[in-house]
Amino acid sequence: MKPYRMRSRAGYVTGLKLALVLVAASAIATAQPQPAPQPPPMPPGPNPNSQYRLGPDSLPQEGVPKGEIRGPFTLPSKVYPGTQRTYWVYVPAQYDPAQPAALMVFQDGHAFMNPEGDIRAQNVFDNLIYRREIPVMIGVFINPGRTPEQPEPNAQEWGDRTTNRPVEYNALDDKYARVITEELLPVLYREYNISKDPEMHGIGGSSSGAIAAFTVAWERPDHFRKVWSNVGSFTNLRGGHMYPDLILANEKKPIRIFLCGGRNDNRGIRNGVYDEKRDWFYQNVRMMKALTQKGYDVNYAWGMNLHGQKFGGAIMPEMMRWLWRDGPVSTDPFDMVERSFRQPAAKKN
Repeated sequence: MKPYRMRSRAGYVTGLKLALVLVAASAIATAQPQPAPQPPPMPPGPNPNSQYRLGPDSLPQEGVPKGEIRGPFTLPSKVYPGTQRTYWVYVPAQYDPAQPAALMVFQDGHAFMNPEGDIRAQNVFDNLIYRREIPVMIGVFINPGRTPEQPEPNAQEWGDRTTNRPVEYNALDDKYARVITEELLPVLYREYNISKDPEMHGIGGSSSGAIAAFTVAWERPDHFRKVWSNVGSFTNLRGGHMYPDLILANEKKPIRIFLCGGRNDNRGIRNGVYDEKRDWFYQNVRMMKALTQKGYDVNYAWGMNLHGQKFGGAIMPEMMRWLWRDGPVSTDPFDMVERSFRQPAAKKN
């Protein structure tokens, strides 16, 4: 047996100091800022948006009568006191005040009517109305609410940081639906002969404007029954991810909807952590599945696009044809009106 050796006090102190130094060094290393986890890189290949371009239906065509965009007009609000909305009205060349017209309302109106933008809705209206592929319709392009001191939304800033847009568009309540049905529609009815039939009313938008459009139809299907949705924000900005569950839990409503989204939309990865409630593509797929399960009249298209309007703009004409596909049609071969392009309405003195 080896003799027991007492450790000296000096050796004990030296060992203790070394241990303390190692602990301190470890703490300092731990406290150093670590590189933030990065989201997964984009897959190999071109920019996803590069594959989407506007087709002839979205561009001016020779010989097609052009509608008129009137405005801007200002719509004050009692629903959101102190705010006002700028809007413009598209009136097709074929509009006849003696005949009730259909109606299509788009949120973030400045983006939808931009003649150099990704949508150019007025050209789609012109071309499809002329060819009898959609009814003669009044189009409304309305911006989110703002105070008189706040700037108008623009191509760079749609108003999320400068206007009432986040509150109005993303909330799951009936307030924005009241703006459209109780404040906008009465003004339009006074100025134009618009059908009161809710089947003749459509509403649409992109991103937060898309969930706002769906909310209007969800809350007021007695006024709107067609929804055009591009990269809809059915995410947890203000509870929008709850819509699939609400759809399944409630009775089916008379709503027709076309959804389009992108696999490279905002995918809910922040600081390396995935949150499915903030995944735009996933939540749009959930919407499609819930609507389909519940028996809604739903169509959808999934592209490769980023968040934005590139894909929605490219397929907007087809979305509009599908939404408005049940208009009256004559199969009489001797019906020369049905077989001819729609010409401008006669001007009345």
